[in-house]
Amino acid sequence: MTNAASSSRLFESTALGSLALPNRLVMPPLTRNRATADGVPRPLMVTHYAQRAAAGLIIAEGTTPNAVGQTYPNIPGIHTDAHVAGWRRVTDAVRAAGGRMFLQLQHGGRVGHPDNSGHLPVAPSPVPLPEEIHTPAGRKPSVVPREMTADDIRETVADFAAAARRAVDAGFEGVEVHAANGHLLHQFLAKNTNRRTDAYGGPVENRIRFVVEVVRAVVDAIGADRVGVRVSPGVTVNGIDEGDETDALYAALVPALAEVGPAYLHLVFADPGQPLYRRIRAAWPNTLIANPMLGFGGPLPADGGKEAGERLLAAGADLISLGRAFLANPDLVERLRTGAPLNPLREANWMYSGDEVGYNDYPTLERAAEKRGDRLAVSRR
Repeated sequence: MTNAASSSRLFESTALGSLALPNRLVMPPLTRNRATADGVPRPLMVTHYAQRAAAGLIIAEGTTPNAVGQTYPNIPGIHTDAHVAGWRRVTDAVRAAGGRMFLQLQHGGRVGHPDNSGHLPVAPSPVPLPEEIHTPAGRKPSVVPREMTADDIRETVADFAAAARRAVDAGFEGVEVHAANGHLLHQFLAKNTNRRTDAYGGPVENRIRFVVEVVRAVVDAIGADRVGVRVSPGVTVNGIDEGDETDALYAALVPALAEVGPAYLHLVFADPGQPLYRRIRAAWPNTLIANPMLGFGGPLPADGGKEAGERLLAAGADLISLGRAFLANPDLVERLRTGAPLNPLREANWMYSGDEVGYNDYPTLERAAEKRGDRLAVSRR
């Protein structure tokens, strides 16, 4: 082990609320479409997460709190007893391997299709996703979502709270409320997707209301120490556009969430050189998980984001989430700790393949060494 690797703060033990973490590396939610058609985690998901149990914290992939919130095919759910039982097999395996897990609660809003969920998607306003969406029959044009009524909003808030309780029943240490990346909660925040004129639309103070109500309901259901929130200021995926209001949105949202008191805020594509990052860090009193900006859509750095993560720790972050590096390296913590090379990414197998290839077949350092030994033994015969 090199001195540089061993002295990195990434490998320090720390705490998230009352939960002890062996290091500061987080595996973030990574959609892989490996559940059954009705959202039950499959055995290969048990293997996948258990392989990565050395992470300080695993946040399991976006999981729907109700049927209408389903985004794409083979996305897991957490709104039936079968979902709970399937996830319990995952959390039992991860805990047996020494790991800790939260579950991300993700409602797609307009990011959905009747062919996927059996329901017309709902959203703050009837503004369709400006792109096609994947379905079991291939990509199809998006549909115009139904504008949520006041009753829909109340029921959805209750569904998030019920899903959080189910997640705890399934063995998760807590949940992450997904308010990022153009999904339902983010759709309420952004003016281009929220054209409402009631208490949930118009000025920033109204547009943050739904997010705060969801987080408060989840905190009331399972306790603040078990809850995190993910946000993505300025991110434009899934057709979201905060326009020139990003600073104002998060200047209002972050303190409002802090009053509710969840254990962490998970900031997507964080850049310590940006003033907004520094303002969010200053306004957020609890744990900050930072996902470094590594060039969205570009090649992954050879170190998987280790250097970028260390810069964020120096700029006040508490935990660092690395996505693509965890996809391809089940033993990522050990590889970063020792400076070992990372496995190459195989993007073609990330989603919709439904099998082990590009999912559970990435070799660990130990397995790669065994294979080299096998080949050497054969060559000497």
